[in-house]
Amino acid sequence: MSNPLALALPSVVGIAPYQTGKPIAELARETGIAESDIVKLASNENPLGMSPSAMAAAAAALNELARYPDGAGFDLKAALSARFGLSQQQIVLGNGSNDVLDIVGRVFLGPGTSAVYSQHAFAVYGLVCQSVGAERIEVPARDYGHDLDAMRAAIRPDTRIVWIANPNNPTGTLLAPEAVRDFVFSLPDTVVAVLDEAYSEYLEPAQRCDSFAWVHQHPRLLVTRTFAKIYGLAGLRVGFGVGSPELIDLCNRVRQPFNVNSVALAAAVAALADDDFVARSAAANREGMAQMKTGLAALGLRWIEPFGNFITVEVGDAARVNAELLRRGVIVRPVAGYGLPHHLRISIGLPHENQRCLDALAESLNRS
Repeated sequence: MSNPLALALPSVVGIAPYQTGKPIAELARETGIAESDIVKLASNENPLGMSPSAMAAAAAALNELARYPDGAGFDLKAALSARFGLSQQQIVLGNGSNDVLDIVGRVFLGPGTSAVYSQHAFAVYGLVCQSVGAERIEVPARDYGHDLDAMRAAIRPDTRIVWIANPNNPTGTLLAPEAVRDFVFSLPDTVVAVLDEAYSEYLEPAQRCDSFAWVHQHPRLLVTRTFAKIYGLAGLRVGFGVGSPELIDLCNRVRQPFNVNSVALAAAVAALADDDFVARSAAANREGMAQMKTGLAALGLRWIEPFGNFITVEVGDAARVNAELLRRGVIVRPVAGYGLPHHLRISIGLPHENQRCLDALAESLNRS
């Protein structure tokens, strides 16, 4: 019997699967450490969990799980429309914002096309390109972030998408709103701009792009957001994209039916309305970030200035330090796969989790 590798598309065979943060249960199995004694600061999750109102809405939705979800996501789109001044025709829903990134890639990319993105940017951009057989154009970073001038210069006649992450993951860097706007509106008519704003809610108001207003003026701009970060719904997988009605119509043509489940839809509607929880989450992140920076400075470590809910720290032999942290029951995120072999990305947790990480890091750095 022939090996299925021989039948698969070459672009798929060459894909290295996306590496997720190590689950707590997995480390517990490997080390024998009790799950309750493990601190996970690897996946940029909200340490406050999800809002009580979102949890209640999710629980209520369990009563209807024998029925298919609303494939159009009417209630969530209505809530997003009211919150952001959009029409429902400008919104596409996704099984997390990753799904939206994949959808737009399948609309505009394929063999004979290319896409541009920055070095050290989110791995999914390259994976989307590979999965559809498009060429990847990775532009060298500037100070760990996007070099917009170089990205513009890298655009070719066959380029169909330029990916911009702001703030960027995993480096946490931020582009000024005016720089992003100038870049997006300067792109050729043959290019779709995808602006990934998964961490936008952690920014101060003056730091945020007015990106949803831009889509009324720019027919080839898609802005993606997620409920996985500040809204605390990482396990439910719900995100959305905003663009012109024409662009969103194309996305909906390839979107899988019922791609967002009933529980996620209900929880997202409630989470969007819980402004108090979002404010508390942002405040907790600011306080935790200050705690982490103070602790890292005391250890003599350098970091990339962060604008999300994580901090990327230079630790030297990151693979060794990460292994030592795991032995101590602390999970962070190695980022060697992003071209950063000397760094670890650390999510901001609760105060005791941050301190546990700092203490374990001090021990791991000093271990001979």
